[in-house]
Amino acid sequence: MTLVAAADGSALGNPGPAGWAWYVDDSCWAAGGWPHGTNNQGELMAVIDLLAQTADAGLASEPLKVLCDSQYVINTVTKWMPGWKRKGWRKADGSPVMNLELVKRLDELVTGREVVFEWVKGHAGHDLNEAADARARAVATAYQRKTAIPSGPGWNRTDAGATAPAAAAPSAATAPAPRTAAAPALFDVDEPAEPDEDIVVRLETSLLTRKVRSDASRVAALLHPDFEEIGSSGRLWDRETTIQALVEAPASGAELTRVLRVSRIASDALLLVFETAAAHGAARRSSVWLKTSSGWRLRFHQGTPLTE
Repeated sequence: MTLVAAADGSALGNPGPAGWAWYVDDSCWAAGGWPHGTNNQGELMAVIDLLAQTADAGLASEPLKVLCDSQYVINTVTKWMPGWKRKGWRKADGSPVMNLELVKRLDELVTGREVVFEWVKGHAGHDLNEAADARARAVATAYQRKTAIPSGPGWNRTDAGATAPAAAAPSAATAPAPRTAAAPALFDVDEPAEPDEDIVVRLETSLLTRKVRSDASRVAALLHPDFEEIGSSGRLWDRETTIQALVEAPASGAELTRVLRVSRIASDALLLVFETAAAHGAARRSSVWLKTSSGWRLRFHQGTPLTE
């Protein structure tokens, strides 16, 4: 049975605080990083750790598919590395190979294994890629803020489809891998019988809580790849800036006090208009939520202070 996992890297500043992560499902993933590194180093290390952990679990003979949005990593393994080795780890122009220690380690781990790389477009709503990206960014953010590093449970499976009993929750013991509904599982909202309107209100409410706002991976799982917000000052916020701002100041102090309406503006889009109250005053807000393959995600938000 083929093992399938996504691998990704992230660097704030590139170079700057950096993270890497690979992801199978919510019970099987790992992440790490450095106080100072590059995005390419994170991309390489994510694949290295995935190869190493699956090998340590006795699964080196199992076929492995790596979902990756890095052409650099894919080309390193599938195109460039044989030539680099023949030239004494130098590129065609004679210059030394960048990230040489990581590239050599990757070469060691991939040799003799059946590994297939599949390119996926980054920040395009691909479930596993988004989950890996969110965890890599969370590590980079943790290094930036000097907080605890979210390293994950690691590879806790004894074969391609079963989770080791000692490491997994009982409810996940027989779950197939990989799970494709990764983002909704972060919030326990995968309830088919629940109306879309109720799900959207619940997700919007969660974005006001410290628990969600302080966790970059949770925020990233809620925000659409093209998310934008117009703040009360008129400033236009993008997804990356919003995630960083929420993690750095997670206490919103606001509560959703009234839902004015939830309107279906397209088959896969809902407009939520609501009011919040906080110590600094009340606000009227509107959000556009889009239904994607990974569940409902916030595409646009705007808030306006209420003056009465």
